[in-house]
Amino acid sequence: MSRRKTPGVGDYPLPAGGWGALKAVAGALADQYTVVEGGRTLLSANQPDGFDCPGCAWPDPRHTSSFEFCENGAKAVAWEATGRRATPEVVGAHTVAELWRWSDHALEDLGRLTEPMRHDPSTDRFVRASWDEALTAIAAALRALPNADAAEFYASGRASNEAAFLFQLLGRRFGTNNFPDCSNMCHEPTSVGLAEQLGLGKGSVTLDDFDDADLILSFGHNPGTNHPRMMATLREAARRGATILVFNPMRERALEKFASPQDPVEMATLSSTDIAARYYQLKVGGDAAVLLGMMKAVIEADALDHAFIAEHTRGFETVRARARAARWPDIERRSGLTRDQIQEAAAIYARSRAAILCYGMGLTQHRSASSLVQQLVNLLLLRGQIGRPGAGICPLRGHSNVQGARTVGVTEKPSPALLDAIERTFGFTPPAAHGHTVPEAIEAMLAGDSRALICLGGNFAVAAPDPAQTFPAVRGLDLTVNIATKLNRTHLLPCKSAWLLPCLGRTEIDVQAGGRQSVTVEDSMSMVHASRGLNPPASPHLRSEPWIVAGIGRALFGPDDVIDWQGLVADYDRIRDRIEQVFPNQFEGFNARIRVPGGFRLPVPSGERVFATPDGRAAFLPYVLDVGTSEDAARGDSDVLVLTTLRSHDQYNTTIYGLNDRYRGVKGRRDLIFANIADLAARGLADGDRVDLRGAFDEGIERVLRGFTVIARDIPAGCLAAYYPEANPLLALSDRDQRSGTPAYKSMPVRMTKAG
Repeated sequence: MSRRKTPGVGDYPLPAGGWGALKAVAGALADQYTVVEGGRTLLSANQPDGFDCPGCAWPDPRHTSSFEFCENGAKAVAWEATGRRATPEVVGAHTVAELWRWSDHALEDLGRLTEPMRHDPSTDRFVRASWDEALTAIAAALRALPNADAAEFYASGRASNEAAFLFQLLGRRFGTNNFPDCSNMCHEPTSVGLAEQLGLGKGSVTLDDFDDADLILSFGHNPGTNHPRMMATLREAARRGATILVFNPMRERALEKFASPQDPVEMATLSSTDIAARYYQLKVGGDAAVLLGMMKAVIEADALDHAFIAEHTRGFETVRARARAARWPDIERRSGLTRDQIQEAAAIYARSRAAILCYGMGLTQHRSASSLVQQLVNLLLLRGQIGRPGAGICPLRGHSNVQGARTVGVTEKPSPALLDAIERTFGFTPPAAHGHTVPEAIEAMLAGDSRALICLGGNFAVAAPDPAQTFPAVRGLDLTVNIATKLNRTHLLPCKSAWLLPCLGRTEIDVQAGGRQSVTVEDSMSMVHASRGLNPPASPHLRSEPWIVAGIGRALFGPDDVIDWQGLVADYDRIRDRIEQVFPNQFEGFNARIRVPGGFRLPVPSGERVFATPDGRAAFLPYVLDVGTSEDAARGDSDVLVLTTLRSHDQYNTTIYGLNDRYRGVKGRRDLIFANIADLAARGLADGDRVDLRGAFDEGIERVLRGFTVIARDIPAGCLAAYYPEANPLLALSDRDQRSGTPAYKSMPVRMTKAG
């Protein structure tokens, strides 16, 4: 493809990983002044006596090498263990209005927050505060709310099980189930969809299953950037002869070729391993049609596990009837693939002995995403590819403990069993009414019903959709509290009373009254293990997340509360004892089991063909569109394009480590739109032009990105791609999966015109 030479944009002909990854690790350590200390720290990442990587939730391997980290994990560690310090003097040297004009990368690059701060409205600056002052003021502001449901408790997936458990306890003791969790913006359709089908909203496979699989189906994820340690698993599978089929709108380098930095032969010979045996570039949002076509082909070939279907499932007849009635021209049009391609993939699947289906946010961030996720399970159920070695469903979670926070109770829809267990354990009656998801919380803020936002980590306003509504919603609150390691844009939305509380990072030593502490995390495959920091804290004024949450609780409810906040945080074993009391079936022997290297696996009945559904059977469920949702995000308008969002290789969620995206050939910029060259020509545009994007169906609110540079890339016609969160202004708050609340970041309908 011929392209105009655009500054900062080129090609990347090399495999993923390799020397490029090692160079990037060295650069990240040097950039953050952690060359020596950071190198030592990395050797303890994901080790039995070390800390869990603060990056992705891919499970730890069996500790067969001397180092268990990837390039982006190294960036996460360097970013946290940086030598830079965002002291009150450094932050307060600028007004919030000045800081607002900085890039997201520049804000976090100031370094680690060192002391509590409050926003001073008279000067528009953050100023130093003491812990006593902060906790007392926060408690007073919460007590001043008109009711408990006027508070929102938001949790990031990087919080430990101990911090998350105390956090949900704090909210429920206060009297609300408003827990708009980061899961709402990523894998909530997994929690909703799989729970309805399999009785548990988690994946069914273990890391060992990848050793037995002869087929791996990869839908809507880019492991080379978002969970790079998975690349070692995919490489091993490919090298032993397993077939890997990839379904993704864009060609991602890591899913094509990968060179392992831990393989001396590949490094010395500059060779690599081919990953995908077939790479199917479906349309953005075409997954449901592809899955329908594959099911149709498998059913018509009678390549079914009839015994499994009869013994373990229900609803098969409805799904079979829909698949048989589907017309191939419709499937081809909606999917962007040909009938031959879909039937080829189905035939490979039909021949497989043991298949694992992996998927990421390319599946979960659409309208009707909960139902879409269920189609993945339908495909597996057809051939009994659930609950046996080498087979099952594998959702690829984001943050390292996003799944664990849900497990220990951070949910806006608590079950009666959870509420009863809390009352039994702690002696108070928690509220039963369901609380808010992230979009619902923002809507409540806009309506004036929610007046306070407590954030246990994260970058709430930037991660959320529709900043035209989200930013004013946060600015209009009475109270914001951000527990954080670094400054981010959400902190720059000051309201009546805004507080910054600096916390320890995952890599740092945590000492409480009872001595040095460990925390625990749960990975994508339900393994729970201990994490123990080893670096001195970035500041003597830092406090752990459990300490801060408990401190708010003690200030809010007093020292004689039914919950012994101070006693719990003195020794995290006591928190884990309470977790075991509330969740006895999952966490029996919690403290003893995390002292075993590698930890333990939580019960996953679906992995053993035990389905905790009302009738004990796995459910075939047909694809159901949300009310008012079209099968086609463009709504049949040929002028409308469908935009999906991407993460760059120098990024993890909203954290921007740098401005490069190596595998896509991008250097020093993020203001890009990737487009099909035919779509450019149809609009009188050329590669390298500056364009404006507008939300196609805005419902009265203009949503626009101005002056971005469009780049011709290999992406299906009718589709665009841009970086997250820069593209968030194009997504309406209402544009989401109604069952899970997850915004449709991966299928935004837009119109593209020349800039200006």
